[in-house]
Amino acid sequence: MFKNNFKEFIDKLFSGNQSSLIKIFSTLSIIWMIFIGYLIWWNGIKNPGFDKSFKWDEWIWFGLVPAIMPFIFYLIWKKRD
Repeated sequence: MFKNNFKEFIDKLFSGNQSSLIKIFSTLSIIWMIFIGYLIWWNGIKNPGFDKSFKWDEWIWFGLVPAIMPFIFYLIWKKRD
């Protein structure tokens, strides 16, 4: 059930026939992921220690997870047609 809804949502997302709410969620999610990625990268560069690598675990938890949660809530609370 969820798999079918998710596939339908992905198809609708990339079809160009989205509602304005989905367009707003998509735009904010992309902006959020880029902004958090930039902050994590900047903090890694300014780290006084030896390790200056990108912290992927921080980006996943603070960038990716909050960015996809509005879509998860949308799928859960979406009214059936």
